Amino acid sequence: MNAIADRKPVHLAVYDTLADWETGHATAHLARAGYEIRTVGPSTGPVTSIGGLRIQPGAALDDVRPEDSSLLILPGADLWTETSAATAAGSGDLAPFARKAREFLEAGVPVAAICGATAGLAREGLLDDRSHTSAVSFYLAATGYAGGERYVETDAVTDGNLVTAGPTEPVAFAREIFRLLGVYEGEVLDAWYRLFHDSDAAAYAVLEKAGAA
Repeated sequence: MNAIADRKPVHLAVYDTLADWETGHATAHLARAGYEIRTVGPSTGPVTSIGGLRIQPGAALDDVRPEDSSLLILPGADLWTETSAATAAGSGDLAPFARKAREFLEAGVPVAAICGATAGLAREGLLDDRSHTSAVSFYLAATGYAGGERYVETDAVTDGNLVTAGPTEPVAFAREIFRLLGVYEGEVLDAWYRLFHDSDAAAYAVLEKAGAA
């Protein structure tokens, strides 16, 4: 069996109010690299993104196991920063996704969180001892977490098996995921970032030569 066929799926968390723009670069290029993208929701009931896209999850969160996955991606969503109000209104609580992230990390399986999902990880205590970033430092400080000294002012951060990024950095977020999984490396990874972040047309030739265009 070839290496691509042996790859375990990437799980993309989906929930109401998820931010459509934050994970598209990552999932599209992971799929092109041979990873199956599986959506996982609070249940198998449909959810609706901020952009109004209706998504039918392929699996419920309780049924996803770290040993069956290559990566768990957690996009931002209004519900990450409105957890108390959402729960009171009966519209959902995303804390179980943060607990699932802990399960993944403890099993040595990577997790990538962007935007509001970083606040969920902070509340779960997963950023207390790991370098990380988010939208701004005071956004995470408001969670009361103990990891403020590990906050890094940059586009995206990888510490061990955890990737974090802010809401305006979907390309850097994808870059760190590709680096972590070994999808693109070195000159090719740099060219991919320059093409999609900087619109550097010269980078396309590097990707084309490497068969990554």
